[in-house]
Amino acid sequence: MTFRMRTTGFIMIAFIASACLFAGAAEAEPQGKLTMFHAGSLTVPFAAMEKAFEAKYPGVDLQREPSGSSKAARKVSDLKKPCDIMASADYKVIDKLLIPNYANWNIRFATNQLVLCHTDKSKYAKEISADNWYKILERKGVVWGHSDPNLDPCGYRSLMVIQLAEKHYKTPGLYDKLLANRPMENVRPKSVELVSLLQTGNMDYAWEYLSVAVQHGLRYVMLPDQINLGNYKYDNLYAEAEVRVTGKKPGTFMNIRGKSCTYGVTLLKDAPNPDAALAFLAYMLDPEGGLKVLKDMGQPPFVPCRVPTAAMKATLPTPLQSLVEVKN
Repeated sequence: MTFRMRTTGFIMIAFIASACLFAGAAEAEPQGKLTMFHAGSLTVPFAAMEKAFEAKYPGVDLQREPSGSSKAARKVSDLKKPCDIMASADYKVIDKLLIPNYANWNIRFATNQLVLCHTDKSKYAKEISADNWYKILERKGVVWGHSDPNLDPCGYRSLMVIQLAEKHYKTPGLYDKLLANRPMENVRPKSVELVSLLQTGNMDYAWEYLSVAVQHGLRYVMLPDQINLGNYKYDNLYAEAEVRVTGKKPGTFMNIRGKSCTYGVTLLKDAPNPDAALAFLAYMLDPEGGLKVLKDMGQPPFVPCRVPTAAMKATLPTPLQSLVEVKN
């Protein structure tokens, strides 16, 4: 064998070995810690998704931090905490607090509606209905609450429902009367904290998302579509409600107008583990994956999920583009 033949052979072997290494790297499964901040109302379905995802990718450790959506966004924008994925109960939180500095896009993936939850032990539980719930909440001795509107979309949505109810039931002053019967200690950081208060009998009624009520086996009063923030066809009516909450910077405020409940999710620009994050999002937005989990747990998903413009869709990672349509 000549020197040229031996050299050519070594080059071919090196080339084949390099190609195999490259192919192996391209097909390597995601590894390491994956951090997600998400709305408290997503805790139960995301726990189920975590179990399924980690079974598929055992090298990934998904670590979730549930909280109010606004608080979750501020962990990124104000506290600069490392995070890969942020999922909000109100997609507008991502638009207002994270885009464009911390995220490029926002996928709308599910809907919800507000309900008034209670248990068999709640005062007047046998009497309350969609027609008289607001009269029950006015009564002395009835303990009811909602989450903090500055930290949790369910909090400001609860206030919006009551504002809309004042007009719907043609009862002037209803909003002020109800809030006068709700002490500030009944306002908690996130809506799911109210579930334990209901279950232990320390609270009679609490505003929650329908999905949370279903997942925790609570009794609940369903409200008319005109006030429950669950039907996008009434968005013009919902917009008549407005709540003032804290803004991006300390000491500032912003007004939020009512709109149907729409959840959003994004991948942070400085995600520590973008490969694992992308793998999770591809699972989460799959109609046979995470979206099926949401549907089975009483939270209607968008199938396919949505972005508002073709320009935003073009910025999505390639594996997500087929799971999303352009629809405002």
